[in-house]
Amino acid sequence: MAGRTVRVRGFPAELPPDRAADKLTIHFLRSRNGGGEIADVQVLPGACALITFEAPEVAQRILQAEHVLSVGGRRYPLEVTAHGAELSADEV
Repeated sequence: MAGRTVRVRGFPAELPPDRAADKLTIHFLRSRNGGGEIADVQVLPGACALITFEAPEVAQRILQAEHVLSVGGRRYPLEVTAHGAELSADEV
C-alpha cells in the first residue's frame, strides 16, 4: 500500500469538488501523462487532492513527470508530491 498516493495542488479552487475529482481522474488515468488505474481520489479544501493509484509504479511515474491541467481553456500547472500518511484499511 505504501507509495501509491500522491498529493496534487494547483488546480482551480473554484471548481466544485466533484468536477475537480473528474478532471484529475481523467488526467491521471491517461498513459501519456504517466498515469494508470486509480483506486481513490479525495478532493480536500484548499485546492488539494489525494490520488491513490492501484500500483506504486504508477505513482512513481506520476511524480517524475510535469503535469498541466486544462480547465475551461486555461492551463494550470500542477504540483505533485509524494503523500506519506496513508491510512490502512483498519484506520478508515
